[in-house]
This record gives sequence, C-alpha cells and structure tokens, in this order.
Amino acid sequence: MNRFTFLPVAVLTVITASAQSTTSTPAIPAEAQKVARSVRPEAIEAHMRYLADDKLEGRKPGTKGFELAAQYVEKQFNQLGFRPAGQKGTYRQAVPLRRAQVREETSSMAFIQDGKEQPLTYGRNFILTPNFGKAISDVSAPVVFVGFGVSAPELGYDDYKDIDVRGKIVACFNGAPATFPSNQRAYTGSTKAEVAASRGAVGLITFSLPTDVRARIESNSPRNRQPIYRWTDTKGQAQRTFPQLSVIASLGDSTARSIFTGAGKTFEEARKTANQSQPQAFPLPISVRAHTQTDLSDGLVGENLVGLLPGSDPKLNDEYVVYVSHLDHLGITRPIKGDSINNGAHDNASGVAINLEAARLFSTLPKAPRRSILFVAVTGEEMGLLGSDYFASHPTVPKDKIVANLCLDMPFFFHPLLDIVPYGSEHSSMKGAVDAAAQFVGVAIAKDPIPEQAVFMRSDHFSFVRQGIPAIYIKSGSTTGDDRDGTKLNLDWRATIYHTPKDDMNQPFDWTAAARHVQLQFLIGYLTAQHTDRPVWNANDFFGTKFSAPTATKGK
Repeated sequence: MNRFTFLPVAVLTVITASAQSTTSTPAIPAEAQKVARSVRPEAIEAHMRYLADDKLEGRKPGTKGFELAAQYVEKQFNQLGFRPAGQKGTYRQAVPLRRAQVREETSSMAFIQDGKEQPLTYGRNFILTPNFGKAISDVSAPVVFVGFGVSAPELGYDDYKDIDVRGKIVACFNGAPATFPSNQRAYTGSTKAEVAASRGAVGLITFSLPTDVRARIESNSPRNRQPIYRWTDTKGQAQRTFPQLSVIASLGDSTARSIFTGAGKTFEEARKTANQSQPQAFPLPISVRAHTQTDLSDGLVGENLVGLLPGSDPKLNDEYVVYVSHLDHLGITRPIKGDSINNGAHDNASGVAINLEAARLFSTLPKAPRRSILFVAVTGEEMGLLGSDYFASHPTVPKDKIVANLCLDMPFFFHPLLDIVPYGSEHSSMKGAVDAAAQFVGVAIAKDPIPEQAVFMRSDHFSFVRQGIPAIYIKSGSTTGDDRDGTKLNLDWRATIYHTPKDDMNQPFDWTAAARHVQLQFLIGYLTAQHTDRPVWNANDFFGTKFSAPTATKGK
C-alpha cells in the first residue's frame, strides 16, 4: 500500500486553534474545541481497513460480509457507550426489501404509426423498468412529448401546463432545464415518473439529449438491466413506485430520434428548445404497445444499525441530530484483472469510519450535548438510498423530533482538505454551524465543482430532506495546495475506480484530511445539538416548501 503520513495531532491543534480565532457565532465552547483536537487519524484508517477487508466480500446486504460489518459497528457503538436504538432493544432495524427484474425474453415493445407496427429490440432500441405493482403489465396508448417532463411552476417552468396526458404515454428528455439551480435541477430531473403518474399518464418513455452520453442506454445497458429493489411498508406495498405507469422505458439515441418523424417539431428543434430551457409539449404521431413481465420476490431483509447518545438537557433531549453513512457496498461482481471483490474502501467504509470517530469524540465530552445524538449505519444505499429512506420514513424515534441530519459518503480525501462543498447548507439555518466549524478547522467554503453529477440527490441525506428535515452532506472541494486539479482527480476517480474492485485500501488516502472531516462532522452536529432553536429551512426555500418541513420551535 502507498501509505501517506499524517500530521500529528499537535499540528492539527495549531491549525484549528489559529482558525478558531476568526470563528463567528455560534461560538464553539472550549470543551468542544479540546475534544475536536483529540481526533485520531489512525482510528479512521483502522476502521476502514476492517470494513474494506476482503473477508467482508464487499458488504452486500444479505451476505455474511454485511453481517460482519454490522457486528463491527455494533461493537463500536457498545464500546463507546451508545445505547441500542433499533428495534426490540437492539442496535438493528430491519428493512424489508422487494426485488424486481424484467423478464426480457417475454417482454416487448413496438411503435405503431400509420397502422404499421414496428417491433423493437430489447437492449438495443429500448430497456424496460420493472413494474412493482404487478407481474404482467400491458398497455397500448398514443405518445405525447413533454420536453423534460418537468413541472416546477415555483421555478417558472412547466412542460405540462398546456397539455392533457391522461390515458397517454409521455415521452421526454432526461435531465432538467439548465437554468435551474443545481440542486433543484437534480431533484426535478429525478421526479419524471412521479409527475407523469400524477397527471394521469399510463406510461413514461425517456431518452437523452445528444450531449448527455452518460445517460444513454448504449452506455448503461448492463447496469440498467440489473434487478431493482424497493422497501416495503407494513401492508407489503413497495414504496417510491408508480404501478399506474404500465410501461416505463428508456430509448436508445437513434430510436428516440425516430419517434419525431412526422411530428410538429423535429428532434433537433425539440433539442434546441430544451437547451434554451423553454417548456414544450406536443403529440407525437405514434402509439406504443408494450408488454412488461416482471419477476417479483420478497425475503431479503436489510438492516440499519442505530446507536444513541442521550442528550443532557431535560427540555431538549427528546430531540435528535442524526448522523448517517451507508455501510453497504456492491459485494462480489465480475472479475476485473482477477479481482471480483468490491471492497468499497472510499465508498463508503470511509464515511462509516469518519462517523465512528466522530461518535468517539461525542463520547469523550465532559457533558453530552443538549439534544440527543443518533448514529445510523444504513443499508441499501447502493440499491437506491433504501435503508436511509426507510429509516427517515419509519425512524426508531419520533419523526417530528428529528431536527437535523448529517451525511457522509465518499468525502474524497485523496489530497489535503483545504476547502469543502457543504451540500444543503444554502437551504437552511444549519449554514451557521457549517461556517463556524469550517473556520475552526481552517477550510474554505467552495461551490459545487461538478454540478452535472447531481451529488445533492445521490446520497442518504436526501432521504431526510424528503421528510422535511434540514440536512448537510460535506465533500471535499477541489483545492489541493499543489499543481494538481482536484476536480480532475475526482472525475478521474469516478471514471476509473468508482464501483469497481479497485476501490480498496491500496489508494493514496490523506489521513490528515480524513481527520479534518471528523472535526467538521463533530462540530456541526455538536453546535446544532446545543442550539436552543432547532434548524429551519430558509424562507421560501424550494425544498423546505416542497416537503412541508415543520417550523422552528423555541426551547421548550
């Protein structure tokens, strides 16, 4: 392994003490400063080495490797004095999952135009999404093009404004208008099925703009043909699914272009309108006949691990600041250069390790924070944020008492931590705690260097945002302190190592940077737990308004 040395704690102390002199309110109490300086980089490395070891076989939910990881987290919680806060007096919360996969050989799709039917080839022309509502789903309906398929009147944009799509199949580009702010763009681009179903459509067809090569089925066919999982409620209903959409399909580039033949606009005209961020909708001169056969199975149960540090204030200790990081990874897959174990060192043994060290810092405080602290290691993130969505929807504490969330996932510490991107801080009053912690640690606040990656939507904090809970998700910025381009390092890592067996411990991790992430996590949560008022969304914030967040309550 290429081992990078880390600065001793004494040097960290100098850095943080110097930065603290300019810290604005909220002030960081002396006892919290002292605890923050006691961070142990070697402990982060030790946690990661265990969780990313080959014997854990990539920590896929339902495997012995995930069970070993779960036992490790339980042991850490117990040693730190965190109480079991799962189900039935344990650290565990069961997450029931349903598996769905399209049976390709018996599923089909065809275009009908001018009375002629044109069968399509699975995997080349189209790919279907499983239907969680029923094993066999048939539909035949006309197709309407609806631009990006976005309805966001609060952002001055609505592709559905002047068209009735009831009983029809809607077709649209992937993504969302480029004029939207990054986080809003990521969210609205992810809700096409929900919007189509709410408007009475019976199907959804999506395809990419020519410049969005990443999203094409030609690029993602193997991944998009894998099984899909959703969590089920107490009635056995799969959540975040839209069974009223009898077909959900993705089209290849040339196939998508062909559906505009004879329409009121050509594909190129529709593309130009989309690139100008202008709403559009018009009927296409085709109908679609589709037959989807879905193999459905239950029985896989994931598990979240939940540890509790009770708060010290009798008036606030029934409120909770929740830390979350995903414990799962991809398990064993097709070998690459003889290695088939997806160790998930950076994704996300790193986030779990950093949160465990932050939990240790909390345990060494002379007095616990006023509010209670929950640490949750969640399952099924790689399956679609399933464990966090289940916990945020069915928490083991009262949902209305969860005041804030801090998430850590792939923070990217392959170079010194000199600036951070605190996703979510622009949306709520938690920005004050973020700013104070950043000043203490000595890091600058940076803008998102890769907005096209839709990071705000891609990790477990967003499960809490959906429940109206302010959330913060911190990743490293792009400043490296030398001639390296941090953004290029990040994008290259995503292109060559992300979700492959190469994400192991043989990577040049910067353990001092990892330690600074611990300090940030600890201090942001500590300040949030100490403040008399719970965090609130900013006035008229898009997400605060969208998810009907509770308003602030003064100290009781």
